[in-house]
Amino acid sequence: MSTRKSLSLICSLVSGVALTLGATSAMADVQPTGATPADETITTTIVFNVTHPKELARYIRETVTPGSPHYRDFLSVQEFVVHYAPHHGQLQKTASYLESFGIKVDKIYADHLAMTVSGPVSAFNQVFNTELANYQETEPAVHPHRRAHFYRPKSQPHLPKLLQDNGVLAVVGLSNEYQFKPMSLVSTSLKQVGSDQIRLPTDNTLATQYPGEYTVGDVAELYNITPLYEQGVDGKGMTVGVATFAAFSPDDAYAYWNMIGLNYKPDRITQIHVDGGGAYGARAGTGETSLDVEQSGGLAPFADVVVYDAPNTSSAGVDMFYQIVSDNRVDSLSYSWGLPEMFYMPEMNGGVDFTSTLQSMNQAFMEAAVQGISLFAASGDAGAYDTTRSLPPPYFSAPLTVDAPASSPYMTAAGGTTVPDSFGLVCRTADQVLTIATERAWSWDYLADYLQTACGYPPAVALGAVFSVGDGGGVSIYWPRPWYQKGMAGMQNSMPDQKMMDYTVSPPDMMMALPAGFVGRNVPDISMNADPETGYLVYSTPDGGLIAFYGGTSFVAPQLNGITALIGQKAGSRIGLLNAQLYQLLDKYGYGPKSPFNDMMHGNNWFWQGVPGYDPATGVGTPNVAQLAAALSAEPSHAH
Repeated sequence: MSTRKSLSLICSLVSGVALTLGATSAMADVQPTGATPADETITTTIVFNVTHPKELARYIRETVTPGSPHYRDFLSVQEFVVHYAPHHGQLQKTASYLESFGIKVDKIYADHLAMTVSGPVSAFNQVFNTELANYQETEPAVHPHRRAHFYRPKSQPHLPKLLQDNGVLAVVGLSNEYQFKPMSLVSTSLKQVGSDQIRLPTDNTLATQYPGEYTVGDVAELYNITPLYEQGVDGKGMTVGVATFAAFSPDDAYAYWNMIGLNYKPDRITQIHVDGGGAYGARAGTGETSLDVEQSGGLAPFADVVVYDAPNTSSAGVDMFYQIVSDNRVDSLSYSWGLPEMFYMPEMNGGVDFTSTLQSMNQAFMEAAVQGISLFAASGDAGAYDTTRSLPPPYFSAPLTVDAPASSPYMTAAGGTTVPDSFGLVCRTADQVLTIATERAWSWDYLADYLQTACGYPPAVALGAVFSVGDGGGVSIYWPRPWYQKGMAGMQNSMPDQKMMDYTVSPPDMMMALPAGFVGRNVPDISMNADPETGYLVYSTPDGGLIAFYGGTSFVAPQLNGITALIGQKAGSRIGLLNAQLYQLLDKYGYGPKSPFNDMMHGNNWFWQGVPGYDPATGVGTPNVAQLAAALSAEPSHAH
């Protein structure tokens, strides 16, 4: 363990974290500003239902079940279209119908599950029997996920019968209200460390062994990846993908790998801009894309890297995933953005139901699974209370919630831990060392305790400074428990008495009552170090170059992405839906000497406790990668 000392007063940590979580003097309501102009052109995405969904789910299950004749017998895009996509006539009838109203079809995706369309607002109002209206926040930009100016339907859109008959699932993009949030953050107590003070690896090693300034070399040491490198497993022949809403410069990733002394495949990064591509710059989240590429490509240094970036809108996000599965060129993919699952539900949207967007993304994830693409999403950085980054206490209540799309049953949810460390924080009354003796679930409850005991802060002030920073985890209230979690010890149902309350009005308004006892999908599935206090180095030009003490579950998703590329190379095959296989392996090996997992029995994510076995704080625990690779390579695959 190392000892370090922050360069800023603890009061900057207190104020800085509150800013990170989006706290302001008040949370503003939105006000309507009139109908969206009838002649304004908007772009949406029409998503079609897969055909034979139960059969598709069964086939996916067989691809990850050793002994099945379809084990790792993954489908091509063309085979998927034949078996599970609507036929060409359905697409053509839909296109003709929309064109009769003046809505133009811009693109039909190769998997035949989605088409992007554009046209005047008046046409969409007519086709979907609704009215788009413009809104603005009374105090712009106080809602971290919401645009200051946006449009959304005033009433629930309705699919015409012809579209229903032709298999249309959803129209995505009739609202541009929410923007997805990257699941990363920098420790505000330590961010003043200058680049000239940051430690880089020395003595021909890729690791710094300094928490807060970790590299991919440290990740390899922490989670037993090094034996794979010694076997010549380096990602060769595999392709990792990154899905993101921010553009970046590949030069930043190359700069990071060069700084740490990594030997990697040259000219390995390809960028694919979906719907015009994502924005560039610090506020756009370019640092998020940089870290995703640096981590995934750094752990699999000879894999190719394909970066898909899109504008930060719901329709562009759906387009991005359907582009990825239609291309079918990546073997694994990470996504480090998200929104609280609740934000799609009608109670949170004036009665307008956007859960069809969740369904649309989930279909793309099912296609990825049947094609063998392993998907990873960050579980969130607001602990068990996912909405606090958007609707922070004390202005709103903090119900137990999870993030989407990590909650999808076809997405591996990446959680976070804090690794052992000792460090000091300069307080008003004391200068004491804080020691984390063993790896534990990540929450900043330990900082709240420290602020009280060592710094003399009142409990409410200490708690308010850091609540609820930690790894996302809990129970979905939308997705039922998938087959691979049924019967698994440690699974939880949704808790009673969970309500989203708005305390900015008098009397307080109950926005939504969450269902109790729902037998839902549990997240995360697996975890790795994500705490910024024991976090990582990132290189991002818009953010000032080399940054220390970067963290969040945004790191774990791309790390698992790179790790899966190594496992795929060793196994000689794509791995497919990894989360299902994690539970199979836990059932087979437990936590014995040959186990692919390390049990995390300490800490919490502000509600769920780390206990022996599975828990919604860290999932199955952390990976022993060499043993995970051996276990997943032991079963023969069936070439298709």
